[in-house]
Amino acid sequence: MRATEKLHNIGQSLWLDNITRGLLTSGTLARYIQALSVTGLTSNPTIFDHAIKNSNDYDAAIRQKIKEGRSGEALFFELALEDLKQAADLFRPIHDLTNGVDGWVSLEVSPLLAHDTAATLAAAKSLHARAGRPNLFIKIPGTKEGLPAIEEAIFAGVPVNVTLLFSRDQYVAAAEAYLRGIERRIAAGLNPEVGSVASLFVSRWDVAVKEKAPEALRNQLGIAIAGQVYESYRIELNSPRWQRMLNAGGCSQRLLWASTGTKDPKASDTLYVRALAAPFTVNTMPEVTLKAFGDHGEIGEMLAESDDDFNEVLTNFSKAGVNVDALGAQLQAEGAESFVKSWNDLLECIASKSKVLKAA
Repeated sequence: MRATEKLHNIGQSLWLDNITRGLLTSGTLARYIQALSVTGLTSNPTIFDHAIKNSNDYDAAIRQKIKEGRSGEALFFELALEDLKQAADLFRPIHDLTNGVDGWVSLEVSPLLAHDTAATLAAAKSLHARAGRPNLFIKIPGTKEGLPAIEEAIFAGVPVNVTLLFSRDQYVAAAEAYLRGIERRIAAGLNPEVGSVASLFVSRWDVAVKEKAPEALRNQLGIAIAGQVYESYRIELNSPRWQRMLNAGGCSQRLLWASTGTKDPKASDTLYVRALAAPFTVNTMPEVTLKAFGDHGEIGEMLAESDDDFNEVLTNFSKAGVNVDALGAQLQAEGAESFVKSWNDLLECIASKSKVLKAA
């Protein structure tokens, strides 16, 4: 039995953090579902940028859309929706079999709308409606400006992948936004079953402190932060408010581990997958990490609900001069800026390729 299947059997969902038209048309994604227990998929602008820039798979579709007068964001979202609708259909049997717990794909709203709650909500509703798939998450950053949009999207019945979370406080704020949206639906007599995941970025912590961390603490901060957040996640799930919401027919927002590809060439290529094995969570991993774990991955002990070792690691980083709270805020701010840059790079890629194809 592959390690991926073992991980699935202990109750963690394995999602692929990648999508390309080639993955779909070649049957590779379908094989990952069958052979590597993949039960979902996430996407982002950088993934689409690389897919469009580094292949000819989208050329015919882009040519056709140019003829129809499409350009820029409008052209991109049509391409993305075509891919994600096909991926959603591949995962639909899993979605139906698990009563909506699993089998999701994700599409991000434009990060240029990050400071505009109304525009983010309108975009989220529009994209979800255009997809016409019940198993499509709309990704909205869990920033201070994004939290109201998350609550409103949930209240409107739009499933949300809350992205760009780095710390316990950021996770708790995102969970609260989700819960408020569901509680409002219950109060309004609406169906409270609206899916959501809260995505915690892990490896970026270790990248941020690699020059500051003593060798003995190398590649430990991200896992310690994840352990801290997991403890809060379990507390949230067991709280009276969440139990009342579940009793009214709602569903729990699951915790998702993002950015789980190993960045340190000296470390194990399955470092974060092994360390973050835990039931009722999701691990969305890059394709290279997924294949590595399927090939030679191992599962150790499950992530503990509460672990003094994680607190000791955080204490040691504090002694080394790392202000974890400040760094978490910094990572989220830098992540938001990075999202905008990735989005602009994507639009530039589409404009450049459209120009070349139009000339040809």
